[in-house]
This record gives sequence, C-alpha cells and structure tokens, in this order.
Amino acid sequence: MRLRWGMILLVFVGLPALLFGLSAGFYALAALAEGLFTGGAGVVNVFTLLLVMVMVFSALLTLAERKWSAAMQDRIGPNRANLGPLRLGGLFHFVADALKMLFKEDFTPAGADKWLFRLAPALAFIPVFCLFAVVPVAPPVELFGETVSLQIANPDFGVLYVFAFASLAVFGTALAGWASNNKLALLGGVRATSQMISYEVALGLSLVGAIAAFSALTPAGGSSLRLEQMVESQSTWLWGGGGGFDFGVPAWGILLQPLGFVLFFAAAFAETKRAPFDMPEGESEIVGYFVEYSGMRFGLFMISEFVEIVVLSGVIASVFFGGYHLPFGEAWLQGHLGDFWFAALQGSVFWLKVIVLAWLQLAIRWTFPRFRYDQVQKLGWRILLPAGLFNVFATAALVLLDPSLRLLALFGLAQIALLVYLVGSGGKPAPAAPDERPVAVSDHDGVSA
Repeated sequence: MRLRWGMILLVFVGLPALLFGLSAGFYALAALAEGLFTGGAGVVNVFTLLLVMVMVFSALLTLAERKWSAAMQDRIGPNRANLGPLRLGGLFHFVADALKMLFKEDFTPAGADKWLFRLAPALAFIPVFCLFAVVPVAPPVELFGETVSLQIANPDFGVLYVFAFASLAVFGTALAGWASNNKLALLGGVRATSQMISYEVALGLSLVGAIAAFSALTPAGGSSLRLEQMVESQSTWLWGGGGGFDFGVPAWGILLQPLGFVLFFAAAFAETKRAPFDMPEGESEIVGYFVEYSGMRFGLFMISEFVEIVVLSGVIASVFFGGYHLPFGEAWLQGHLGDFWFAALQGSVFWLKVIVLAWLQLAIRWTFPRFRYDQVQKLGWRILLPAGLFNVFATAALVLLDPSLRLLALFGLAQIALLVYLVGSGGKPAPAAPDERPVAVSDHDGVSA
C-alpha cells in the first residue's frame, strides 16, 4: 500500500514538476541556440521536441500499453526487465525491446524487391514523425534577448501540412505488402491502403468546421489554418473572463466543435490501424502487411503506431482542448510567475493534455473488440462522411448568424448533452417479457454456451 501511494504521488506531483523543468530547459536551449545563429531555435526544437519528447513518450507508451492492458484484464503485466536490484515495475522493458530488435536477424525474402522492401518502413515512420513539426507546444517568449517558442515550424498552412503528411503514410503500408512478394502481405497492404484512404475524407472534413469557427476569432492578416493561431483563438472568452482571477467559458474547440472532435478522433484513430480498426493485421482473419519484416524494420512499423498516438494527441489538444492554455486563471498566474516561467508552465500543461489523450487511446484500444471489415467501411463512408458534411454546413450557418460564436457554443453544448444522454442510456438491456425463458445456445461441437 505504501508503494502504491508513492507511485500515485510520483505521477501527480513528480511528473508535472519534471515536465515543467523540461519546458524551461528547452526554452533556455532554444534561446541560446538562436543567439548563436539565426534559426538555431528551430534546430534545437527538432532535437528536444521530436527526438527527446515524442520518441521517449512513444517508447514509454509501449510499456504503458502492456501495463494498462494487464490492469484492464486483471492479470500480471510486464515486471521482469529490471536493472539488478533496481526494480521499477518493468520500466526497462522498452529498452529490452530496442536491444532485441537491434540485434535480431534482419531477414529479407529472396523474391522481394529489396530497394522498396527497405524503403517501406521509412515511408511509414517518417511522415508520421514529421507531423509534430507544426504542433505548438508552448507560446513565444523573450529570453536572453531572443524571442523563441517551443514549436519547430509555424507555417500559414499548418492544417494542410497535417493532411498532406498524414496521407503519405499510406505509401509505406502499400509498398510493404507489395514489395514482400507474399500474397498474404499483399492482402494486408491492400486492406490497410483502402482503410486509410477511406478515412482520409472524413479526417479532412472533421477539421473544416474548426477552421470556419476559428476564422471568426482570427485577427485581420492572420490565418485560421495555422495551428498556433487556432491555439491562440481558444484563449478568448465566450462568456465571463477578465478581472483579477479570470474565470469564464473559453472558446475551446471541444465546446465549439464537439461533433468535429468525435469525427476527427474516430477518423484519426482508424488511420493509426489500431484496434478496433486493426483490420490490416487481424490475426484471426489475415496476416499483416509487415509479416516478412524482422528486426528494426519491424520495429519501425511498431513504433510508428505509438508515434501516431503522441502526434494525434498533440493535434487534438491544439485544436479542441486549448493547446497549452489553461481554462482559467492565466492572467493571475502570468502576473505572479512572469512571462518565462508562465510559458514553461503552459508547456507542461500541453504535455499533460497529451498524456491524458494518449491514455484515452490506450483505454479504447483495450475496451472495444475488433470491427468487421464491412463495419469499418460503413462507419467511414455512411456515418462519418455524412456527419462531417452536416457539421460543416451547420457550423458555417451559425458562424454567419453570430460571429461571436456564442450561438455555435450553445449548439455544441446541446450536442455534448445529447452525447452524454446516449452514452448513459445505451448500455441498459431491454426488459424481458414475463414468459421468456433463457434458451441454451449450442456451438458446432454440441457444447451448450
């Protein structure tokens, strides 16, 4: 019991403190590098945000998924990879995975197209890895005479950049199945390609409503396609705000676009090809498109899924949950902490949101059974696509009627209330008739179920 309370204290106190310190350190490194040469902050952010934060988070998620699935299934999780007497609950399992993949035999089939076979894992990993370049982690701040932010790039076409690079990942899965010269891998690659293309349409439509909504909050000369501008738009107030300790209803995307959030989350989840959307690699139906891969090439396919979890969480946090902004009290905190320390606090808030959204994805992955392939296609084309079109038209009409977005926020709150009602009432079984009796169902072997 004492160990359990120690772990709880470490998670809820130590983790925010660690993220706060890392954010402050990343700001200092970026400012020092920018003082040495122009663009140095961007180069440092590539190493600190991508190679340190995203990759470390992704590696730790491989352990977190095993731990969380073990807790949900009431079984013992990974706990054997310890460093001598230092026992940290199997924390070194992801290190053991990396060593195993690095030293495992790198096998290439004799009939495979060797160049494309080796290129496919990189095409599956690199586009997903590059998506985080436009995600704003923390706001600009002046430090050591330089203005720096924890964001690698801030182009005017940030949302279009996300769509473009997300669509490139399909080439990796298609080439992996085709270049393996294996009919089972080819079938898995075709399944993966059709699934990813199907959900790209719904993925694009899901953010059009958010772009239209934030365009009403974007100042003249700005671009609502810029993720940093989307985050800053969510710092405005719909109701309340101001005063010593500002409190009110902020213009967060989850309030303005709850349907858009559900559509984007579902479509992006399907793009990751993880359960319940793991049709391309369902063991009971088909062998995956990377069946011929081993060693670190297989590791690239595996780690790309966890990188997608982190990137998806970062994009969702930026568009729908205020990014690095707090829901209240920012003016009071900034006045007491100063610009630099407050910016470091905002950076830690962003990473905490990413962690919560990543946990939500792991919980969904181990909650729902795998869908059938026809159900996956039906969800994408017959449910998400029409719902996305409805969301675009409704959002455009409400923004034209009320540019202050209060009417759109009321419409969003009504959607949230409807969703809560449907979720709360959907799991109740229908009452049985008085004369009904349970009937034993037998399987093919004649055993009653």
